[in-house]
Amino acid sequence: MSRTAPTTAVVFDLDGTLVDSLPLVLQAITHAIEPFGPVRPTMEIFARLGGPPERFMPGLLNDPRDTPAALARMERFHRENHQMIRPFGGVGVVLEKLRTRGIALGIWTGRDRETTDWLMHHHGLTPYFSTVVCGDDLPSHKPDPAGLSEILVRLGVSPGETLYVGDADVDVLGGVACQVDTLLIRHSREVDADIRAKSWRTVDSPVEAYEVVLACVG
Repeated sequence: MSRTAPTTAVVFDLDGTLVDSLPLVLQAITHAIEPFGPVRPTMEIFARLGGPPERFMPGLLNDPRDTPAALARMERFHRENHQMIRPFGGVGVVLEKLRTRGIALGIWTGRDRETTDWLMHHHGLTPYFSTVVCGDDLPSHKPDPAGLSEILVRLGVSPGETLYVGDADVDVLGGVACQVDTLLIRHSREVDADIRAKSWRTVDSPVEAYEVVLACVG
């Protein structure tokens, strides 16, 4: 599947796209809700990701009033086990190639600003990106396209010359709402037919996504 215009900007999601944080995220959420209700299937938890924890946590609890306590448990678990998060193989290489080719780079993530900044700095990702919009920067959250629209304004690019790369359904829906082609990393999960149809292209892994991105920029 080809692009109709030259790609001059690439926007990435963070978790599951540039850094492999899913095992920690799922363990942290499972730990958080353990005292407050039944065990939730992993895929149910995964399906709710894409926004700040304050948004999805109540739906995983028997009583939404337990949300503050669950969030505290999740944040403590995440903080004590942050060493589990690692960039996917090939991230540094692809970002360096994109920068060398003059491609404008941004991040649109549902992760909060504090931990996003820490992760990017800790893993040496910060210098590559001109702008980052986090889950607590704006009142709206994915799939609302406001965050992606803000990035386009900051980068000074049009939707047609931008490619967005993410791994969640809300990434595709947000990209579509902003008229930005979205490359979906499915991580071997089954993707709903409607989401697959709306994505520009679907790949199995981050490494495959990086190859597609580089092919798009020439």
